[in-house]
Amino acid sequence: MQSKMQFRRTLVATLLAAAGLAFASPSTFAQAPNAYAAQQMAPKRALAEAMSAAQRDLAQFAAHQLKTRGKGAPADFPLDVTDLQELKEAMIAYGFAMHTIDPSELIAGRSTMQRMAKPINQWRFVITLRNRPIGMATVERNGGRYETVAYGAAVLAKDVDALAATHGNADKSNLRFVRIFQARSDLLEVVTTDGRARFAPMHSARESLMLQQRASKDGIRSDGLLDDADLVQPLRTAVKQNLEASR
Repeated sequence: MQSKMQFRRTLVATLLAAAGLAFASPSTFAQAPNAYAAQQMAPKRALAEAMSAAQRDLAQFAAHQLKTRGKGAPADFPLDVTDLQELKEAMIAYGFAMHTIDPSELIAGRSTMQRMAKPINQWRFVITLRNRPIGMATVERNGGRYETVAYGAAVLAKDVDALAATHGNADKSNLRFVRIFQARSDLLEVVTTDGRARFAPMHSARESLMLQQRASKDGIRSDGLLDDADLVQPLRTAVKQNLEASR
């Protein structure tokens, strides 16, 4: 008798809960998905705002250089142009939010590199001239305002552009820029069609981690993309060496 009463109470409670859901407002159901959507949209919105600032500042930079310097480009000019008049055609092509990995987490190996990579308050944009990369603009957010804080990195721009053309999808949304400061290494994270995150080492990483020598020694064949297992140990070694050298 007692079990039947418990069953009836459970059934009534279930029906009441279902009725409550039936009369719930649409916002009740939308709350969780909307929160997730907002979380997903935030990085895209920040990238769009940073890119808008990069475009604005590049136009101002070009106008200032043309006004104060005229023709010819000095030897130490941060962008790869031969004549400042070319700046009239320079444009912001695309860019990435910068990410990094905390050295203590990398050494501890608590997770995958994809999960350990966290965004920092910086964006890098490739500057092109007639589809040729000539440098990068570094944008930061200060006091709610996005502004360009540096121009340069012509070699890095060429490296990024070549790798993005090879591994990026149409809008390059499958790519992330990861800079591990303590290892002096830049990596382009590539999410492949099978959902795996792999990494294309840029010039700094190839040099710092001696990847070409390792590939030759170990007989590694690669399409230019490396797995965590290929990178974690060289990165840990580089981080430890550079941290000890800075003490």
